Amino acid sequence: MKMPSMDKLEKYAELALRTGVNLQNDQLLMINSTIEGAEFTRIVARKAFEMGAKDVHINWGDDELTRMAYEHADQETLSHVPEWQQQKYTYFAEQGAAILSIRSTDPDLLKGIDAGKVASAAKARSEAMSTFRNYTMNDRIQWSIISIPIAKWAQKIFPGEEEDTAVEKLWEQIFSIVRVDQDDPVEAWKKHNDTLITAREYLNKKQYRKLIYKAPGTDLEVALPKGHVWKGGPAGTAEGNISFNPNMPTEEVFTAPHKYGVDGKVTSTKPLNYGGNVINNFTLTFKEGKVVDFTAEEGSETLQHLLDTDEGSRHLGELALVPHESPISQSGLIFYNTLYDENASCHLALGKAYPNNVQGGSDMNEEELDQNGVNHSLTHVDFMMGSGELNIDGVLEDGTTEALMRKGSWAITFE
Repeated sequence: MKMPSMDKLEKYAELALRTGVNLQNDQLLMINSTIEGAEFTRIVARKAFEMGAKDVHINWGDDELTRMAYEHADQETLSHVPEWQQQKYTYFAEQGAAILSIRSTDPDLLKGIDAGKVASAAKARSEAMSTFRNYTMNDRIQWSIISIPIAKWAQKIFPGEEEDTAVEKLWEQIFSIVRVDQDDPVEAWKKHNDTLITAREYLNKKQYRKLIYKAPGTDLEVALPKGHVWKGGPAGTAEGNISFNPNMPTEEVFTAPHKYGVDGKVTSTKPLNYGGNVINNFTLTFKEGKVVDFTAEEGSETLQHLLDTDEGSRHLGELALVPHESPISQSGLIFYNTLYDENASCHLALGKAYPNNVQGGSDMNEEELDQNGVNHSLTHVDFMMGSGELNIDGVLEDGTTEALMRKGSWAITFE
């Protein structure tokens, strides 16, 4: 498979390290990658050592072996997460390592596999990795996610194209969307982050009591917790006052909805790739924060298992605002990859909220978070519900209603 020029690959690797995880001198780096991304992963590792990384540890994955295990292993085996795997991640977190995930997975990897098997394994892994996840969801360590093409993913986006052509086109899209095609990607990201910071600061000053969403198939009211915190761009600062970008690309500003304050109906606008299966054209109906009904044209069984993961999986843990002018949206492509599709569209997330999306949340226990309307769950799954037809109003504490988005675009000027 033909790779892009070394110059582009090195610029992408440096961007992931400097702007993504913001790797520090003498810091450990753990990379999650797949064997199909080995060539690029080696470039990232070399760059990391050149930047002064203390050591680089790689966790390799293989789509074909993953599929093979789901086809032949029983549910009990798939749901067992060895203690040494849990300890490995916790060890690197305790050492203050930076965690970079390089994702390149077939959207249809587990198509045809029993949805119950997949759901059981996903739940078991979430339970096993809960200690490590507390480090990432509370921004105690630096972490970031990027993507690189593989043939099956590329041909899903560009059906009918030859393998090499599809992969080449996807590389071009990724480089454009994450600004690698610019002369100085790191500087371009600084400017982009400044824009997101301006938006989140405006929203944090407003402290809307609730948001009202209206679009074809969507009529939803979402209350916001008192003291909610909007984030976007750099997630904030990990221990040691180090800023980082968890998602590359990112076009969103986001906060936590009130766990018990969501009412109405929402309709998806893009396919959701969950656990190697696609859920498409689905609706969720909420009452007092909980999903009480749903429909799905594709992936209904998978959606059912997602909602049944635990009590919190039927509540929302995130709402994110993304203008329709997002470069991902303007590409006109469906990526079948949440990292990309969520940054093309306003979205919501079922499951766990980021504790630091409310003031003091990182210091609260689970009961205190619940009392403040912050959801807890083993899962966190973003789904896209924005479009060029979405209108959003913000309701202030005094009941005043303001236009926040019209036809998918900001209806306000940030000051």
